[in-house]
Amino acid sequence: MAFLFTSSRGKLLTDTYWSELWADWREAAGWPKEGTFHSLRDFFATTLMSNGVEPQEVQKALRHANLRITLETYVHWMPKKDRPRGLVGGLLRNADSTQRDPRADQDRS
Repeated sequence: MAFLFTSSRGKLLTDTYWSELWADWREAAGWPKEGTFHSLRDFFATTLMSNGVEPQEVQKALRHANLRITLETYVHWMPKKDRPRGLVGGLLRNADSTQRDPRADQDRS
């Protein structure tokens, strides 16, 4: 079987070996020790969300089982202008402004 990522000897990368490689790369890049390999995934997702990529596309890219996981994890990175706010209140105000004022009918008599 051929593996996509292998050690310099062609062996499958173990979790331990991968962690060692990541630690070396992270240190070489000057990143903080708290930066895990998973941090790259979070960076990718938050970059997509904060730049207006549709949540469904982010879900697909991250291979989340459902949209709920993506939204619960990353919705706070969506640009605020894109978040629906006050939707019900806005609809009620619009409905109220389109109804006739009953007093206006009395003024006509």
